[in-house]
Amino acid sequence: MLQTQSINQKMISIARESRGMENKELAEKLDVNSSSVTRWENEGMGVSKEAIKKISTILNYPESFFYQKGEVLPLSLSYRKRNVVAAKLITQIEANINVTRLNTEILINLLRVSEPKLPILDVNKYGSPQECAKQLRKLWKIERGVIDSVAEVLEEHTIILQSLDFKTERVDGRSTMALDKYPIIITNKTLLGDRQRFTLAYELGHLIMHVFTEPKYDRDLSHEANLFAAEFLMPERDIKNDLQDLTLPKLGDLKRKWKVSMQALMYRASDLELITDNQKHYLVKQFNAQNIRRREPKELDVKIEQYKLVRDLLTNYRTKQKLSVAKMASILHLNSEDFLNRYND
Repeated sequence: MLQTQSINQKMISIARESRGMENKELAEKLDVNSSSVTRWENEGMGVSKEAIKKISTILNYPESFFYQKGEVLPLSLSYRKRNVVAAKLITQIEANINVTRLNTEILINLLRVSEPKLPILDVNKYGSPQECAKQLRKLWKIERGVIDSVAEVLEEHTIILQSLDFKTERVDGRSTMALDKYPIIITNKTLLGDRQRFTLAYELGHLIMHVFTEPKYDRDLSHEANLFAAEFLMPERDIKNDLQDLTLPKLGDLKRKWKVSMQALMYRASDLELITDNQKHYLVKQFNAQNIRRREPKELDVKIEQYKLVRDLLTNYRTKQKLSVAKMASILHLNSEDFLNRYND
């Protein structure tokens, strides 16, 4: 099969970057000039089948990976992340998300996944991200109060959820599109349950409000996604009574109920003007004094939600076709170890 296909040079850079390897490092392992690797990745010129075999071994991808069709798509929307993240880590994360997207496109065609009907809610039309969140809960017929499983709600609407090891705790999640029609949300495997749920809602906000509406450059899309997530998970009309007379112990009890962090609840109360700035600053001081601002008490941990849609589709297909892990991995142009890391959690 490989003999009749052309090498897709874009896959060389995806493979290299996904392993966290610099151009120069790959060139040294191949015993070639770094300019040769640059030329291969940018133009596909001069790269031989023998070179691909060596690259395949070094980067631990099957040779078929470099012959698959596909583009490297820029990921245009904001990450949910801390303020400063090393550029090398972001490059590696984006490459791995592109691998996930390419895998997803294969699965969509292979398994004939039905096209989702994702609502498009323009902030300019509805007036605010909060109103968009209210409208979505209405459209999706989500009952009032706490959403028991955010992942389940999203997968019911054919939003593809995946988790990856981002090699850092400073990035929480990312969303992208497969075949321009199928939304994908990727979250960091290291996330605790409360942060995972908020990240899913945050990325959902991007997909609903920003992907197809062409927002102007001067809008703070990350802030809009945060406002959307807060209303989606903690609807104002349902949570207002709970946020009266806040104390640290009460925030702990509310975390158990609403399945969001104590700090998210505090900021929600502040945004809804249910506590004063002085009350918020006092609570923040208490978080710091008890050393729970970065890691809230373990006994209050929210259960991590499991993603089932892709796993179930793969399991059903493998069972029907009687495929081994190695064979299923090869269909996705992965080795068995990568396949299990990505799809067997």
